Amino acid sequence: MNISNNISSINAQQTMLNTTANNIANVNTDGFVPSDTRIVGNENSLRANVRQADDNGSLKSQTDLAKEIPDEIIAQNATAVNVDAIKTQDEMIGTLLDIKT
Repeated sequence: MNISNNISSINAQQTMLNTTANNIANVNTDGFVPSDTRIVGNENSLRANVRQADDNGSLKSQTDLAKEIPDEIIAQNATAVNVDAIKTQDEMIGTLLDIKT
């Protein structure tokens, strides 16, 4: 894994955080149809696909806090893990450079 993989993951998680934050902010907006974020990836990177959730025709907000809050926690933890991985890689590169000089 390299730093660019971690950065693409952080960007995807940021998109997820933005989407869920918008959904939560509109929990009391009548007729609001939330968006849904799916993180997809291959061996080299991750990306976020955002789509509007299916409209069930409700006149009330269709935001499901039981889904949105755990999604926020997962994205926050995934971001923290990737930041730690970048810090570790940076420390390793610094140590290698110190050994070489």
